[in-house]
Amino acid sequence: MHQGVFKAHSGTQIAGIVSRAAAPIVVDVALHVVTTATKAADITQKMADDQFAALSKAYAASNVQFNRIATTFTVNDAWAVGAGSDATAMKTALRNGTYRTLNVYFMSDLTGSILGTCSLPSDIGPGTPAPSTYIGDGCMIQANTMPGGNIYGFNQGMTTVHEVGHWMGLLHTFEGYSCTGNGDFVSDTPMQSTSTDGCPSKLAKDSCPQSSGVDPIHNYMDYSDDACYTGFTPGQNKRMAKMWAAYRTGR
Repeated sequence: MHQGVFKAHSGTQIAGIVSRAAAPIVVDVALHVVTTATKAADITQKMADDQFAALSKAYAASNVQFNRIATTFTVNDAWAVGAGSDATAMKTALRNGTYRTLNVYFMSDLTGSILGTCSLPSDIGPGTPAPSTYIGDGCMIQANTMPGGNIYGFNQGMTTVHEVGHWMGLLHTFEGYSCTGNGDFVSDTPMQSTSTDGCPSKLAKDSCPQSSGVDPIHNYMDYSDDACYTGFTPGQNKRMAKMWAAYRTGR
């Protein structure tokens, strides 16, 4: 608690301060569904719509809003896998907007047997760089993690919520797999040295018993099942806002 001089503000000044504090981060988002020919009918418009709704709901408490500017459907057997240069070709052809535009590619056969991957924000240089300098920016997600998909335990859309957290500048709650060090650089997420499998309920998971708090298994930035997730911490919200202002605002 800090002691100091309290300065009164007029009603207009107070309203202005509250308005600035409450101004949400508004993120334009383009969703791209990319499938093989044999799986073209498996991923539907409803799944994309439900995914966008899940994303919006998850980030509402973080004062982040999403404005969908496009939903595209593409049939391309190579792009649906996205190995090597095929991923670059896909993004070059489909990417929408600027560096502050979130592009999410939902791929029916995503390479690497993973659920998703996403780029972190970074310094792309001064001025207005050409789109070719950040063509790799965005998220590649296994399409069946969308609501209604066929990946049991991971079909409520939370993979996208997790990966977009990276795009907004967050790291895993178990970053570094250690009970010492900086971890995820967020002070209100307890130290965690192992990722979570499932949703432990009988006993609290505590991979760093010498540190305060138990593992944040309900945090979107752990690896828990979709149904286990509940939200971000205030510290994570602050980090997202800081990273947005530093790297994506106006770009």
